[in-house]
Amino acid sequence: MEELVQLIRISPELVAKAMTYSEYKNLIEKLFTEGKTTGPNQSESYLEYTRMAIQRMKRWDKTIRIDERMTELVSKLPPQLWMLITEAWCGDAAQTIPYISKLADLNPDIQLRLILRDENPGIMDQYLTNGARSIPKLISLSPGLQMEYFVWGPKPAYLMEKQREFKTDPKEKTSKEFTEEVHLWYARDKNHTLGAELSTCFYQAFDL
Repeated sequence: MEELVQLIRISPELVAKAMTYSEYKNLIEKLFTEGKTTGPNQSESYLEYTRMAIQRMKRWDKTIRIDERMTELVSKLPPQLWMLITEAWCGDAAQTIPYISKLADLNPDIQLRLILRDENPGIMDQYLTNGARSIPKLISLSPGLQMEYFVWGPKPAYLMEKQREFKTDPKEKTSKEFTEEVHLWYARDKNHTLGAELSTCFYQAFDL
Protein backbone atom coordinates (compact mmCIF):
# COMPACT_ATOMS: atom_id res chain seq x y z
CA MET A 1 0.00 0.00 0.00
CA GLU A 2 1.38 3.37 -1.02
CA GLU A 3 2.38 5.50 1.94
CA LEU A 4 0.23 8.57 2.50
CA VAL A 5 2.27 11.69 3.23
CA GLN A 6 0.71 14.21 5.57
CA LEU A 7 0.62 17.67 4.04
CA ILE A 8 2.01 20.33 6.36
CA ARG A 9 2.40 24.07 6.20
CA ILE A 10 5.68 25.92 6.12
CA SER A 11 6.07 26.77 9.81
CA PRO A 12 8.34 29.08 11.83
CA GLU A 13 10.05 25.94 13.12
CA LEU A 14 10.83 24.81 9.57
CA VAL A 15 12.11 28.27 8.64
CA ALA A 16 14.38 28.28 11.68
CA LYS A 17 15.90 24.95 10.61
CA ALA A 18 16.17 25.90 6.92
CA MET A 19 19.53 26.82 5.37
CA THR A 20 20.91 30.03 3.99
CA TYR A 21 22.41 29.80 0.52
CA SER A 22 25.92 29.74 2.01
CA GLU A 23 24.96 26.98 4.41
CA TYR A 24 23.46 24.99 1.55
CA LYS A 25 26.62 25.27 -0.53
CA ASN A 26 28.80 24.32 2.43
CA LEU A 27 26.62 21.28 3.11
CA ILE A 28 26.73 19.87 -0.39
CA GLU A 29 30.46 20.52 -0.76
CA LYS A 30 31.12 18.75 2.55
CA LEU A 31 28.96 15.82 1.53
CA PHE A 32 30.68 15.58 -1.84
CA THR A 33 34.13 15.43 -0.26
CA GLU A 34 32.79 12.47 1.71
CA GLY A 35 31.56 10.78 -1.46
CA LYS A 36 27.93 11.61 -0.69
CA THR A 37 25.08 13.81 -1.86
CA THR A 38 21.69 14.79 -0.50
CA GLY A 39 18.69 12.48 -0.66
CA PRO A 40 18.40 8.69 -0.65
CA ASN A 41 19.98 8.12 -4.08
CA GLN A 42 23.72 7.84 -3.49
CA SER A 43 24.62 6.38 -6.88
CA GLU A 44 27.71 7.32 -8.87
CA SER A 45 25.55 9.19 -11.36
CA TYR A 46 24.00 11.35 -8.64
CA LEU A 47 27.45 12.07 -7.22
CA GLU A 48 28.51 13.21 -10.69
CA TYR A 49 25.40 15.41 -10.96
CA THR A 50 26.36 16.93 -7.61
CA ARG A 51 29.92 17.60 -8.76
CA MET A 52 28.62 19.43 -11.83
CA ALA A 53 26.07 21.33 -9.75
CA ILE A 54 28.79 22.60 -7.42
CA GLN A 55 30.84 23.78 -10.40
CA ARG A 56 27.87 25.52 -11.99
CA MET A 57 26.91 27.34 -8.80
CA LYS A 58 30.48 28.54 -8.31
CA ARG A 59 30.60 29.79 -11.88
CA TRP A 60 27.28 31.62 -11.62
CA ASP A 61 28.22 33.12 -8.25
CA LYS A 62 31.18 34.79 -9.98
CA THR A 63 29.54 35.82 -13.24
CA ILE A 64 25.92 36.81 -12.51
CA ARG A 65 25.10 40.45 -13.11
CA ILE A 66 21.73 41.96 -12.17
CA ASP A 67 20.62 44.80 -14.43
CA GLU A 68 19.45 48.16 -13.11
CA ARG A 69 15.79 47.56 -13.93
CA MET A 70 15.67 44.32 -11.94
CA THR A 71 17.70 45.85 -9.11
CA GLU A 72 15.19 48.67 -8.81
CA LEU A 73 12.24 46.29 -8.99
CA VAL A 74 13.54 43.97 -6.27
CA SER A 75 14.34 46.93 -4.03
CA LYS A 76 10.63 47.83 -4.05
CA LEU A 77 9.42 44.42 -2.87
CA PRO A 78 7.81 44.28 0.58
CA PRO A 79 9.18 42.05 3.38
CA GLN A 80 8.83 38.36 2.54
CA LEU A 81 10.31 34.89 2.89
CA TRP A 82 11.61 33.05 -0.15
CA MET A 83 11.58 29.33 0.59
CA LEU A 84 13.41 27.18 -1.95
CA ILE A 85 12.91 23.43 -2.22
CA THR A 86 15.94 21.76 -3.76
CA GLU A 87 18.50 18.93 -3.73
CA ALA A 88 22.26 18.99 -4.28
CA TRP A 89 22.18 16.91 -7.48
CA CYS A 90 19.50 18.94 -9.27
CA GLY A 91 20.82 20.52 -12.47
CA ASP A 92 18.02 23.08 -12.80
CA ALA A 93 18.58 24.16 -9.19
CA ALA A 94 22.29 24.73 -9.80
CA GLN A 95 21.46 26.89 -12.81
CA THR A 96 18.82 29.07 -11.12
CA ILE A 97 19.41 29.27 -7.36
CA PRO A 98 22.54 31.48 -7.61
CA TYR A 99 20.52 34.09 -9.51
CA ILE A 100 17.66 33.92 -7.02
CA SER A 101 20.16 34.34 -4.19
CA LYS A 102 21.67 37.41 -5.87
CA LEU A 103 18.19 38.93 -6.12
CA ALA A 104 17.49 38.29 -2.44
CA ASP A 105 20.76 39.99 -1.53
CA LEU A 106 19.48 43.19 -3.15
CA ASN A 107 16.71 43.65 -0.58
CA PRO A 108 17.34 43.28 3.18
CA ASP A 109 13.61 42.60 3.65
CA ILE A 110 13.83 39.36 1.65
CA GLN A 111 14.77 36.29 3.67
CA LEU A 112 15.99 33.40 1.51
CA ARG A 113 16.00 29.91 3.00
CA LEU A 114 16.51 26.47 1.44
CA ILE A 115 15.14 23.07 2.38
CA LEU A 116 15.74 19.63 0.91
CA ARG A 117 12.94 17.99 -1.01
CA ASP A 118 13.35 14.46 0.26
CA GLU A 119 13.52 15.56 3.90
CA ASN A 120 10.27 17.51 3.54
CA PRO A 121 7.79 15.44 1.50
CA GLY A 122 4.81 17.04 3.24
CA ILE A 123 5.88 20.44 1.94
CA MET A 124 6.98 19.21 -1.49
CA ASP A 125 3.67 17.49 -2.17
CA GLN A 126 1.88 20.82 -1.95
CA TYR A 127 3.96 22.14 -4.86
CA LEU A 128 3.92 19.35 -7.42
CA THR A 129 4.38 19.97 -11.13
CA ASN A 130 2.05 17.81 -13.20
CA GLY A 131 1.98 15.37 -10.31
CA ALA A 132 5.78 15.16 -9.99
CA ARG A 133 8.10 16.35 -7.22
CA SER A 134 10.04 18.57 -9.62
CA ILE A 135 12.59 20.99 -8.20
CA PRO A 136 13.61 23.66 -7.55
CA LYS A 137 10.46 25.36 -6.31
CA LEU A 138 10.52 28.93 -5.04
CA ILE A 139 7.68 29.89 -2.69
CA SER A 140 7.23 33.51 -1.60
CA LEU A 141 5.44 33.95 1.72
CA SER A 142 4.49 36.83 3.96
CA PRO A 143 6.71 37.34 7.05
CA GLY A 144 4.04 35.73 9.24
CA LEU A 145 3.70 32.79 6.80
CA GLN A 146 -0.08 33.26 6.53
CA MET A 147 -0.06 34.44 2.91
CA GLU A 148 1.51 32.93 -0.19
CA TYR A 149 2.53 35.62 -2.66
CA PHE A 150 3.76 33.54 -5.60
CA VAL A 151 5.35 30.24 -6.62
CA TRP A 152 7.95 29.73 -9.34
CA GLY A 153 9.61 26.60 -10.70
CA PRO A 154 10.93 24.14 -11.42
CA LYS A 155 12.42 25.76 -14.54
CA PRO A 156 11.68 28.48 -17.09
CA ALA A 157 8.57 27.92 -19.19
CA TYR A 158 10.64 27.52 -22.37
CA LEU A 159 12.42 24.51 -20.89
CA MET A 160 9.19 23.11 -19.51
CA GLU A 161 7.79 23.06 -23.05
CA LYS A 162 10.98 21.55 -24.48
CA GLN A 163 10.85 18.84 -21.82
CA ARG A 164 7.22 18.10 -22.66
CA GLU A 165 8.10 17.79 -26.34
CA PHE A 166 11.04 15.49 -25.57
CA LYS A 167 8.97 13.19 -23.38
CA THR A 168 6.25 13.07 -26.04
CA ASP A 169 8.67 12.13 -28.82
CA PRO A 170 12.18 11.28 -27.57
CA LYS A 171 13.28 9.59 -30.78
CA GLU A 172 15.20 12.56 -32.15
CA LYS A 173 17.81 12.62 -29.35
CA THR A 174 19.01 10.74 -26.30
CA SER A 175 18.34 11.82 -22.73
CA LYS A 176 22.01 12.79 -22.43
CA GLU A 177 21.82 14.94 -25.56
CA PHE A 178 18.66 16.63 -24.33
CA THR A 179 20.24 17.41 -20.94
CA GLU A 180 23.32 18.87 -22.63
CA GLU A 181 21.08 21.12 -24.74
CA VAL A 182 19.27 22.30 -21.60
CA HIS A 183 22.49 23.32 -19.87
CA LEU A 184 23.78 24.99 -23.03
CA TRP A 185 20.55 27.00 -23.13
CA TYR A 186 21.06 28.09 -19.51
CA ALA A 187 24.61 29.24 -20.31
CA ARG A 188 23.48 31.28 -23.31
CA ASP A 189 20.37 32.70 -21.67
CA LYS A 190 22.32 34.01 -18.65
CA ASN A 191 19.18 34.01 -16.48
CA HIS A 192 17.40 36.60 -18.63
CA THR A 193 14.34 34.37 -18.99
CA LEU A 194 14.32 33.56 -15.27
CA GLY A 195 14.53 37.25 -14.48
CA ALA A 196 11.62 38.02 -16.80
CA GLU A 197 9.47 35.29 -15.25
CA LEU A 198 10.24 36.43 -11.72
CA SER A 199 9.48 40.03 -12.72
CA THR A 200 6.05 38.85 -13.85
CA CYS A 201 5.58 37.14 -10.48
CA PHE A 202 6.50 40.36 -8.69
CA TYR A 203 4.12 42.52 -10.72
CA GLN A 204 1.25 40.06 -10.32
CA ALA A 205 1.74 39.63 -6.58
CA PHE A 206 2.45 43.19 -5.51
CA ASP A 207 1.17 46.68 -6.30
CA LEU A 208 4.44 48.09 -7.64
